[in-house]
Amino acid sequence: MLTRNVLRNRTEDFTDEERSVLESAVGRTQTHAAGQTVVRQRCVVDTSTVLVQGLMTRHVHAADGRRHLVAVHVPGDFVDLHAYVLKQLDHDLGALTDVTVALVPHAALDAIQARHPQMAKRLWFLTLLDAAMHRQWVIRLASLSALQRVAHFLCEMNAKLLAIGQSDGQRFLLPMTQTDVGEVCGLTNVHVSRVLRQLREMELCSWRGAQVVVHDPVRLAAAGLFAPDYLYLNPAMSLRVAGDTGDANVR
Repeated sequence: MLTRNVLRNRTEDFTDEERSVLESAVGRTQTHAAGQTVVRQRCVVDTSTVLVQGLMTRHVHAADGRRHLVAVHVPGDFVDLHAYVLKQLDHDLGALTDVTVALVPHAALDAIQARHPQMAKRLWFLTLLDAAMHRQWVIRLASLSALQRVAHFLCEMNAKLLAIGQSDGQRFLLPMTQTDVGEVCGLTNVHVSRVLRQLREMELCSWRGAQVVVHDPVRLAAAGLFAPDYLYLNPAMSLRVAGDTGDANVR
């Protein structure tokens, strides 16, 4: 299913019937190559985008032309659900890797809102979840050290990918450059390189090519002052994110 990962392992979830409704609301799918802009700032839109495969970024450009990443999206993210109301974005959405997306017409969202109020509430939950993550990104830049920022970001990506079955809790693919990480964390390439070396020397985490290996999830979370509450994961997944190695019942 194109929408299988939407709300997967969160505190809110769709019923089977609701997920079928969401699946049938998809109008079409598209693919985009890495580096392409998927939705442009200030362009009027009549669809919203579910990321099916790959990674996407939400980014803004400063007056001097520099790009700032303000979100990294994983499969299952409804990356511009807020465009349903706003009709245009104040930022660009880009393909960090090759991506497949599912487009849901706003007319179909109108029908969901009219006929499935509980489902509409769950879609609202998605926008609130997005806002919660954005607040954490602001706090990360405002109050954490360079090492804490990078550690926090890696913990967040590990948690989000674990929730959709693309991490085992300690190993996951993250095809980002040091420039990308610098744009997430407000750091230069040199500073990112230094922090990654520190994390490796502390035996917390190593990153080679696109593969991230978290050697000690509990200590990495402590180093990044990371608490996953803002991700609103279900109890079983929250335990796994916290480093519980028991047989949690997750989907």
